[in-house]
Amino acid sequence: MIMDLFGYYLLGINVITFVVFGLDKGRAKAGKWRIPERTLLLLSLAGGSLGALAAMLLFRHKTRKAKFVVSVPVMFVVHCVAVGMIWLKIRG
Repeated sequence: MIMDLFGYYLLGINVITFVVFGLDKGRAKAGKWRIPERTLLLLSLAGGSLGALAAMLLFRHKTRKAKFVVSVPVMFVVHCVAVGMIWLKIRG
């Protein structure tokens, strides 16, 4: 039950993060108001690192910003390790 909810949370936060990165890229191209970098990083930190990484690669967005190029992959690795540890603890 808990893992199901956790899985739904991760799915949702990653979809939201992916969409928000895409919206920010669209706004950047159109010269419109941008989504703050802090918001993008907080979404990534909240569990949306896979969505952020996918959006960065697909949209070629924030790929020249060192804080994104470094922090998003690091968050992704940390999230993978954390999920793996939780999975092993529940199964074992």
